Amino acid sequence: MPFFFAVGFFLISVSAAQAATLYLDPPTASLNRGDAVTVSIRLDTDESIGECVNAVDAVIVYPESIVPVDISLGSSIVPIWVETPTINKEARTITMAGGIPNGYCGRVEGDPRLTNVVAEMVFRAPGLQVGGGAESGVATIAFGPETTLYLNDGFGTKATTAVLGAEFVISDTPGSRIVDDWRTDVSADDIPPEEFSITLERDAAGITAGGEYYIVFNTTDKQTGLSHYEVIEEPIDQMSLFGFGAATAPWQETRSPYVLKDQTLNSAIRVRAIDKAGNEYVASLLPGDDIRVKQTSPMVLILGGLALIVTIFIVAGFGWWYRRRRASGVTTLPIE
Repeated sequence: MPFFFAVGFFLISVSAAQAATLYLDPPTASLNRGDAVTVSIRLDTDESIGECVNAVDAVIVYPESIVPVDISLGSSIVPIWVETPTINKEARTITMAGGIPNGYCGRVEGDPRLTNVVAEMVFRAPGLQVGGGAESGVATIAFGPETTLYLNDGFGTKATTAVLGAEFVISDTPGSRIVDDWRTDVSADDIPPEEFSITLERDAAGITAGGEYYIVFNTTDKQTGLSHYEVIEEPIDQMSLFGFGAATAPWQETRSPYVLKDQTLNSAIRVRAIDKAGNEYVASLLPGDDIRVKQTSPMVLILGGLALIVTIFIVAGFGWWYRRRRASGVTTLPIE
C-alpha cells in the first residue's frame, strides 16, 4: 500500500503543479503501538504565475485507529487565526482557519529552508489497552472537501486547490522502544515565547459594545509553539500586596482581544504567554494618568471617615461642656 500511495503522491504532485497545494508531510510512515508522529500541513503555491495565498480554511479527517494528541503553531507561516486549530474527537476532525497578510507566495529567494508550514499535528498510535484501532492496518488522514485556499487578490477569490493526505501503517504490537520525537522536543524546550507588548484600545471598530476598553496582544514561540494566554488585572492601590507572581494569583485563561473588567483603568494589566513546555513570558501595561478615572483610595476614605468621627465627638463634647457652663451661670471660658 505505501508503494502505491507514494506513486499516487508523485502523479498528483505533477498534476498539482498549476494549483495551490495543501499536503501532509510525511505522506507515509510506519508506527508501532504507542509511537507518535509529527505531521506537518504544508502549503505550496505556483510561483511560475506569481500565485499568492492569504487565507487557509482547512478540515482534516482522521480514522479512529490513530489519535491526535497535540497541535503546534511554532513554525507556522500563518500569523492570524480566525479559528485556531481545534481537535474534535467525536467527529474525528481537526479544523482551522487563518490569514496571511500580504499572502504567502512561495519560498523566499535565498532561503534554503522549506518554510511553508501551516500547522504541525501530533498523532499517536494508541496502545492496545486504550481501545480503538487495536488491529494492524492503514490509517488514512485526509483533507475534507470543505478545505479552501483564498488568493491574495483583494477579492477573496478561491484558489484552484489540490490536497494530498497521508497514510500510516500501524502495527498491532509495540516496538522495542517508544518513538515520540514531539515529546523529546517539548522536554528540550527551555526558551520562553517571544517578547510582546499589550495595546490598549477603546471600541471604535465594533469589537465591544458600549465603548469599552479592551487589550490586544500577540506573540509566537518558535520551538514547541504557544499553549495559551492568561491575563490578570492588578488594582494599582494593592500592587504591593497583590503579588501577580504568587501561585494563588487569580490568572485566567484568555485570548486576544480581551475586554477589561476594570473599565476605570485603575489596574495594572498583565498578560502571560505560555508555551507547550510550560515556559512563559509576561507583558505588562499600566494605563496613563491622563485616561484613568480618578478614584479615592480606600485608605483615604478610611482616614477621612475617622477624622469626621473625631470631629463630631469634639464638637459634641464642646457643646455638652458649653451647655453645662451656661446652666451654672458661667458663659465665658475660665482664664487662668
